[in-house]
Amino acid sequence: MHDTVSLEGLGIPAVFLASDVFEDGAVQQSQALGADPRAVYIPHPIQDRTDAEMVVLAEEAFESILSALLRK
Repeated sequence: MHDTVSLEGLGIPAVFLASDVFEDGAVQQSQALGADPRAVYIPHPIQDRTDAEMVVLAEEAFESILSALLRK
């Protein structure tokens, strides 16, 4: 979150990625930072996924990430 906010502050488009179960916490943290970062939430859990499953998650999230990066 902090990196995304810092990059955006420098005018560098960035997207915050997190597991969907952390969305509420991410929203609260962004509000505490006074920021509204672009964010994409992906299905939880992540840590026990195989490489092949991670590729599928990345492919599924790609359009959302790209759309978020292109939003102003």
